[in-house]
Amino acid sequence: MNNHTLRYACIIALCTPFSFSSGIAGADPDAGTSGDNPIDEVVVVANRAPEPLSKVGNSVTVLTDSDIKTSQFTVVSDLLAQTPGLSVSRTGGVGQPTSVFIRGADSDQTVVVIDGVQLNDPSTTAGGFDFENLLTGNISRIEILRGAQSTLYGSQAMGGVINITTADPTAPSGGGLQVEGGSHNTGYAAGNAGGKEGDLMWRISGNFNSTSGIPAFDEKLGGTRLCESKAEGGSGQMRYDITPGLELDLRSYYVKARTDFDGYDTPDFTLGNDREFGETNQLLGYGGLTLRSPDGALSNRIAYQYTSTNTRTYDPDAPVSYSSPSTETFFGIGRNQRVEYQGTWEIGPRYQLVFGAQHERSSIDTDTPAFDYSGPAPVENHATIDSGYANLRLEVVPGLTLTAGERYDRHDEFGGHSAGAVAAAWTLNDGRTILRTSFSQGFKAPSLYQLYSPYQLNPGKPPTLRPEAAETWDAGVEQHAWNGRLILSAGYFRRYSRDLIEFFDCPSLLDCPNAFGGYYANIARAAAHGVELQATASPLDQLTLAANYTLTDTEDKSPGLATYGNELPRRPKDAANVSATYRWTTPLSTNAALRYAGPSFEDTANQIKLGGYVLLDLRVSYALQERLEVYARVENATGKHYETAYQYGQLGRVAYAGVSATF
Repeated sequence: MNNHTLRYACIIALCTPFSFSSGIAGADPDAGTSGDNPIDEVVVVANRAPEPLSKVGNSVTVLTDSDIKTSQFTVVSDLLAQTPGLSVSRTGGVGQPTSVFIRGADSDQTVVVIDGVQLNDPSTTAGGFDFENLLTGNISRIEILRGAQSTLYGSQAMGGVINITTADPTAPSGGGLQVEGGSHNTGYAAGNAGGKEGDLMWRISGNFNSTSGIPAFDEKLGGTRLCESKAEGGSGQMRYDITPGLELDLRSYYVKARTDFDGYDTPDFTLGNDREFGETNQLLGYGGLTLRSPDGALSNRIAYQYTSTNTRTYDPDAPVSYSSPSTETFFGIGRNQRVEYQGTWEIGPRYQLVFGAQHERSSIDTDTPAFDYSGPAPVENHATIDSGYANLRLEVVPGLTLTAGERYDRHDEFGGHSAGAVAAAWTLNDGRTILRTSFSQGFKAPSLYQLYSPYQLNPGKPPTLRPEAAETWDAGVEQHAWNGRLILSAGYFRRYSRDLIEFFDCPSLLDCPNAFGGYYANIARAAAHGVELQATASPLDQLTLAANYTLTDTEDKSPGLATYGNELPRRPKDAANVSATYRWTTPLSTNAALRYAGPSFEDTANQIKLGGYVLLDLRVSYALQERLEVYARVENATGKHYETAYQYGQLGRVAYAGVSATF
């Protein structure tokens, strides 16, 4: 079957009432809803305030606690790979650098929020978030907002927002524990404890994941060294009602990881078996006060956020010289400090205004100690950005909700930038049909490395880089039928990005403004359009079928560059997920899921092709008691060899088993 045949077969299947579904969305049609109708599900990510999905004009996917448990995935990126509009690339096995692309946008153009704190790493080249050490343990909900969303989320939200939350306890005391083991000496554990009584709510959690791994350099190409990975971390939160209208909220999150990887310093400077490894320490903290008016109509929140990421890599075989007697090949320390005010005003039954202001200070401290004798100078600098935003939601007539917002940011290097958004949601047929459309703008400030590294167009002078910018538009329809047993949705999206920052290679050193052969410049443009189709069906109370298909057509639109018209790298044009979950009359549940990713290219020149693949996952769980469950799964059951990054290996057939308990 060729790619075009498969693509249209997926479209036909998804538009048929008996279509199948992904084992993620749709595993439990009633999970996370407020009532019997899934459209009543309340989301926060779209407007930074709780809203029923029926009133949201943006494209949002919600992964509930039930969805996460049904998937049995321990790594968040594996879960996201089965979500419409998202694709994932990982350079090796678990713990290796992992990129998530939303609707074809670059991975560093996605905002990741964990328990209300925006998390990125200012010390990296592009300042994005790496999903390599993000585990599902103790996560209760993930909301995915597609499209440019800088109006409410500021810089970096050009592709979308992934909002991750941990659970709030509802009982005076309780908790949970999960332990798992399997292939490649994998061991995984996650636990939590917490309680809510009177004015106090508290929760602490921890997780651990370790594996002997696989060679990052593909075994079929000669990779032999197992790349071990170990990650551990925890989170904590406390909420206290000082008075009926005043609330104190404290949160923290910490990750420590160590991972082996293969590099390019083999004798011929190609990817090969090396002894390199990296260490990462990541910390976030949040403290906030929320003051509500006596009638509850106005909520005022002021908060302080702090994030710190410390990454270090080592190569025991790095050349040692008297001028640089170190095997530390890189260190990067990136920190963010944010002070934010947000107000939410329920003006009336049909009107809501969300408004706020933010001050952010980001800093970078990075160097390559092992190569200081020949490499560029260390980078140590900072930048600030001040922002203000407002977002108005109004229900103009029953069933028709309009949303409009505007934001202004002032950066201390490039100056001011504005972004706006409008959206509409129209509910018809007593809630069975929802029409949605939105237009939004996004931008991304130049990273600190792009601004202050030696790779400048005019060394020694103020940076001349402009922010990257994007405009997105989408429209869709959602149909509920068969008394809620069948849900179909279809959507179309289009994105255009300009002033993208790329590294420009000088034709020769004589033509270069610096001694390093190139510089960062706003020289690129890109576009993407496509469709997202989803379906969930429950023909029997015990059976759930679901499917999704995504067509993402990306194109390099950079004028004057040789890559003009090419596809963007590592972004498959076609992706689909199909699964069936059957809950037997006994406490037994079984699930089978297929994931398809079409061919893509590794490079911007479109000379290196990555083949498409189909993966089969099988899952089973059995409830020994109401609060005790055993489970097992086989991933990539057919042992398919595939790549999401050129020459980097991926896991073959693997099996895991575990037990989970709540108390």
